[in-house]
Amino acid sequence: MSFWSMGGYAAYIWPAYAVSAVGLIGALVWTLSAYAAAKKRVKDLEGGK
Repeated sequence: MSFWSMGGYAAYIWPAYAVSAVGLIGALVWTLSAYAAAKKRVKDLEGGK
C-alpha cells in the first residue's frame, strides 16, 4: 500500500499525474481534430473527389 501513498507525497504526485494526463489527452484531441479539418479542407480544394 505504500506505493499508493507515494511516501507521503501522494497529495502532490497524483494530481500532477492527472493534470499531465488531461494535457496529453487534450493535445491528442486537438491534433486529431485539426487533422480532420485539414483533411476536409484538402478534399474541398481538390474538388470534393
